[in-house]
Amino acid sequence: MVIDSSPAYPAGPRTTPTRLAERARYDRAAVHAILDADYVCHLGFVADGAPVVLPTMYARVGERLYMHGSTGSRPLHAARECLRVCVTVTLTDGVVLARSAFHHSLNYRSVVAHGIAHRVVAEEERRMALDALVNAPFPGRADDCRPPTPKELAKTAVIRLDLTDVSAKVRTGGVVDEPEDMDLPYWAGVVPTARGYSPPVPDEQGSGPTAVPDYVRQAL
Repeated sequence: MVIDSSPAYPAGPRTTPTRLAERARYDRAAVHAILDADYVCHLGFVADGAPVVLPTMYARVGERLYMHGSTGSRPLHAARECLRVCVTVTLTDGVVLARSAFHHSLNYRSVVAHGIAHRVVAEEERRMALDALVNAPFPGRADDCRPPTPKELAKTAVIRLDLTDVSAKVRTGGVVDEPEDMDLPYWAGVVPTARGYSPPVPDEQGSGPTAVPDYVRQAL
């Protein structure tokens, strides 16, 4: 399969917003930056005629997203060969408190990807994808843990979504209020948000090292 390497994803019917279209982004660098800043997505699909949305971990490798789970899980069972999906990732950067309730908002960065997810069956690609998923929160972790056994691999399924029908949407900046509301006696402003890690808590079982690895400390 030839993957498009142009600077921007094409805007299509499913990736063109009908509201606030100026917030849409199609350049690959912006989309990749958002995807690489997190590792939890929401995977949407239709099962038995009803919509289903599941939170799951993901990892981006080039122009593909990989997601995994138990071979008995509903989406991975349905994706014996392929499954039409919608994958979303959202990062919240701030809560915008306006003078009017109508103009309250969020500063955010999000990505929505549509397409057909395929079950990964080649063992080499599956191992690569699982390493990427283990590394997603802390790059380097896959080399610092026991790799999966054949029995564990048999219980784990991986699906792949090519990034073709995809866009980002971004809201930045401050409060947007109506001119007639600017002198109202209400506090207005932006409350920044940030996700972070608390100090690691070593597992006291076993006889392994208790010192926190460098790749974890560097991410704190």
